[in-house]
Amino acid sequence: MVGVDEVGRGCLAGPILVVAARAKSQLPDGLKDSKLLTRTKRETIYQLLTTNCQFGEGWVKAVEIDRFGLAKALRLGIKRALRGIKAQIDEEIIMDGNVNYIPKKFRNASCLVNADNLVPIVSAASIYAKVTRDSFMTELAKRHPSYKFEKHVGYGTVEHREAINSFGVIRFVHRTSYAPISKLINQFG
Repeated sequence: MVGVDEVGRGCLAGPILVVAARAKSQLPDGLKDSKLLTRTKRETIYQLLTTNCQFGEGWVKAVEIDRFGLAKALRLGIKRALRGIKAQIDEEIIMDGNVNYIPKKFRNASCLVNADNLVPIVSAASIYAKVTRDSFMTELAKRHPSYKFEKHVGYGTVEHREAINSFGVIRFVHRTSYAPISKLINQFG
């Protein structure tokens, strides 16, 4: 079985990361939605998962999200993630959510709301995606320290919005098609 989840959909900055996971051996205990775990617990489980699972990563850059829109960007990320683990068309694939963006050629694909908390392999994808994307955003913070990406990882927090107001929009990092960013661009030119 392959589990699929994404992280970063609602962010104002940075990529979306879709992850497809397949267990190679028994999954560790304590798997659940990455948002329900502390950072320390996520990172501990992540280390175990890297030896117990195979992962495919489907990165979608901010410019791709702007160019294609969110739905098409998610489809692109899913294709990349499934290609990354060489998913077979007859494998069972479960994706977290209520809209099935998985390509139709995968005959046994389905979506399940809250799958990241109910289906362990989807939880594994959720945890891997969160830790991996957070790490990417922490590295991005080193190049753009004024934005403090290591704290909010691109979400539209008060701190992030204040940084955007003070320092502007970062080209190729901020999602210019998202309303809060496009309003600022239109306001300040």
